[in-house]
Amino acid sequence: LFKLDEFKQLVRDFGDVADFLVIYIAEAHATDGWAFANNVDINQHRSLQERLTAAKSLIKENPLCPVVVDEMNDITASRYGALPERLYVLQGGKVIYKGGKGPWGYSPEEVRKVLQKMT
Repeated sequence: LFKLDEFKQLVRDFGDVADFLVIYIAEAHATDGWAFANNVDINQHRSLQERLTAAKSLIKENPLCPVVVDEMNDITASRYGALPERLYVLQGGKVIYKGGKGPWGYSPEEVRKVLQKMT
């Protein structure tokens, strides 16, 4: 999760007015695929068990909110255009903020502005 510390600060600051959830999707920068130098060592997921195991590495970083895992058909990532990552704010079941695709469009600061307006 890009900018995890900024995300965790959002959870701390707005956890009383918003519910946060991380959906672990396909590994965008898998070691056996298109990887960055100094990236975590995670291969492309070939089974749900491998994806669950990879998600545990994120959980160890204590994101301060629940972490769920996308299905192997990547239905959530596909519907939300979330690969490699993306932030959303929903209210009443409707999307009120759709961030840009990460890593460059991933902006916890934009989410902060949206949540500040809701308080």
